[in-house]
Formats: sequence, C-alpha cells, structure tokens
Amino acid sequence: MKVVILCGGKGTRLKEETVYRPKPLVSIGDKPILWHIMKHYSSYGFNNFVLCLGYLGDMIKQYFVNYELMNSDLTVDFSNGGSSIKIHKRQELDWQITLADTGIESMTGCRLKRIQRYVESDLNFMVTYGDGLCNVNLNELLAFHNRHECIATVTGVRPLSRFGELAVEGDNVLEFSEKTQVARGWINGGYFIFRREFFNYLTDQADCILEREPLEQLAKDGQLKIFRHRDFWQCMDTYRDMEQLNRLWQQGNAPWEVRGHE
Repeated sequence: MKVVILCGGKGTRLKEETVYRPKPLVSIGDKPILWHIMKHYSSYGFNNFVLCLGYLGDMIKQYFVNYELMNSDLTVDFSNGGSSIKIHKRQELDWQITLADTGIESMTGCRLKRIQRYVESDLNFMVTYGDGLCNVNLNELLAFHNRHECIATVTGVRPLSRFGELAVEGDNVLEFSEKTQVARGWINGGYFIFRREFFNYLTDQADCILEREPLEQLAKDGQLKIFRHRDFWQCMDTYRDMEQLNRLWQQGNAPWEVRGHE
C-alpha cells in the first residue's frame, strides 16, 4: 500500500524556518519532521512512499538522494590520483520513495490528483500531511477502514487546548486544567485511507483543495467515516509547536516514537 505525504505547502505560519527550507524538512531533534512521519508508517510495515513536492521541493529530493552519505561514516580516498568513497555504516531503511513535483502553487487536492499514476495498482492508499505527528495505531486504522464499504476514512483527533480550561460554578473556579485535551468535537488529524475511487472526486486544477469540495462531497455521499484517535496528535503550524515537539523529543518523551505493534 502506498503512503502519500503532502509536502508542497509554503508553511507561512512558520516563516522563521520555512524561509530557508520546506516545512517537512524542519528538524525535530536531529531529523526532519518528515523522517519522523515516515518512520512511524515504516514501523507498521508501510514502506512505499509518494511525496507530493512543491515549495522548495528540490531540497527534499536532495535530502533523500544524499541520505546514505549524510548519515554514514565515510572514508574518502584520494591516494590513487582520483577519489573513491567507502561507506562504513549503512542506514537500514527499507523505504521506496517516489518524489513527485506537483506544482508550487497547487492546493492539496490537486497534488493528490497529480500523483494518481503512482498508486494505480493499489485498491487503497494512505494519505497524510508532512507537518503533523501522531501515535495512531495504523493497524487499527486500516482494520477499521476495511470493515466498512465507504471510500474514505479520516482520523479524527482532539488536540491539546492552547489555553487553560476552567470549570466554574457562579463566580467560583471549581477546577483549572492547563493544556488539556479538547473535550468536545473532533478535527481532521490527517492519516487518511482512501479507496481508488476517491480520485474521481479530485481535479487537476491548481485550486482543488482536498479539505473543501472533495471531502465535503464525500460526506454528502455518505462515503466518509471517522476513526477516532484519543491519544497524541500535534501539528507543527507555528514556531511554538516546533519548540514543543523538540522538547518532547529531547526529554525522551516523544509519543509518536512507537517501536512495537500487535
């Protein structure tokens, strides 16, 4: 099954970083957030990726083309009148990555439509964004998707509130909770699974936005299900979000770093 990751946006709300690099290459610890997302999928056995590139997409291409050299010990030998490189430590990544240019100004739905040819042999395919981390159980997500006959499944999440929540009675504060998970309502957390029929809802027009008409029409047609994820999810929209994710990683408390699955 292909995993399609949307990597083409300009990330204007994180311009402190994205003026220099595409948002998927902004680092959490010593690796880009994109690497963390792919590692999560890979830990469940999903290793075949399609990256939808746009803004500064060449930098993402360069990152993966040079990945082995930049993450290994090397010996460079100039002694015989030329040069040769010996790689001493090879990274054990069982990933196949298709890097597809989908246009600098393209919206999310257009980007998906433009990579349709790379998922042509698959009944289902997965989609997520290149700027969010989550510890969703992908086996459970896939099993849920396979149990119903709808075209699409979206992972619904309840993010942490940015503000303290107050439980009040009259003028009295009965309870104060800082940065609690939002108690009501669900938002789009990404981590979609689509059947191939979903491509019929998309167009190749640059202004086709996944989250607008395509998903709205799916819902109207009764073809969109929600998989409720009640645990960790965090997008990286702002500099503050980036700092929070880095703190979790540095403290050894990164919920998305899942090592074993049933």
